[in-house]
Amino acid sequence: MADAARLKVDGGIPNQLDRVTDAAVTLERDGYDGGWTAETNHDPFLPLLLAAEHTSRLELGTNIAVAFARNPMIVANIGWDLQAYSRGRFILGLGTQIRPHIEKRFSMPWSHPARRMREFVAALHAIWDAWRDGGKLCFEGDFYTHKIMTPMFTPEPQPYPMPKVFIAAVGEAMTEMCGEVADGHLGHPMVSKRYITDVTTPALLRGLQRAGRRRGDIELSAEVLVATGQTDAELRTATAAVRKQIAFYGSTPAYRRVLELHGWGGLHDELNRLSKQGEWDAMAGLVDDEMLATLAVVGPVDEVGTALRLRCEGVVDRVLPIFMTASQSCITAATKEFRQ
Repeated sequence: MADAARLKVDGGIPNQLDRVTDAAVTLERDGYDGGWTAETNHDPFLPLLLAAEHTSRLELGTNIAVAFARNPMIVANIGWDLQAYSRGRFILGLGTQIRPHIEKRFSMPWSHPARRMREFVAALHAIWDAWRDGGKLCFEGDFYTHKIMTPMFTPEPQPYPMPKVFIAAVGEAMTEMCGEVADGHLGHPMVSKRYITDVTTPALLRGLQRAGRRRGDIELSAEVLVATGQTDAELRTATAAVRKQIAFYGSTPAYRRVLELHGWGGLHDELNRLSKQGEWDAMAGLVDDEMLATLAVVGPVDEVGTALRLRCEGVVDRVLPIFMTASQSCITAATKEFRQ
């Protein structure tokens, strides 16, 4: 079980470069512990350079960068440079994406995702070790080989430790592997508190035990959908948006296991069928109040922070609340209430 005293709260950093500085400065000013970018319609690494330049305390990471769209050497270079420029505050958050995107969007190979991710992380550490210690680079695995490193291609030394590596995982195999090799686990918003306690944490502990590691060697994180507002109208709008988001995730086969845990497995089939017909409003209507309360935190701005803290304390080490449709003033107020 996580230590409540260690609970951190994180926020998002937009990928549009002209918005990064203000967002990062606001997160640090408001007392957030970390700021994360996502790999969606922009590069996830470039914004963190701006964020590092304009902050001094905030941890900065990718949540996530698509590992299999790249190779370990490319990622090692980026991670090394961001770690140096941020003065040791960079977290490399990696995810697999899904096979169609890797093969058809990135034109890269896909196979054995958990094994490939484990090897990806091992290759990163081998490369960073060679740069840090000056030893010979000799990594040869099933998927990646790195055996050439000359002085011309070796970056300058830095006084900071190797970047922390966090891995996104929902399924048990990937979560166990995360426990074996990663510094942190990145959660997904389509995950309930019960799923974390009954599925994620036991799998993580199995991986830690297999590698001879302790619970304190890894940070467990959660993303939580939050519907709040300063007026009843704002709360209704946010709640409708959260229902739609849950319905979208629930239509995806990757999250059927979450629904099955709560006895809602059959709902996935209906949501999936409706998604193929583009019936997004009808899908949202299938997310009842029980499901909403299970998969999200909902309430007025003066109550939602406490509800979020109660959901996460003792369960995870850090939380990234996803405030649907909320204004910045509303988010700031809710986060302040979270910390009280």
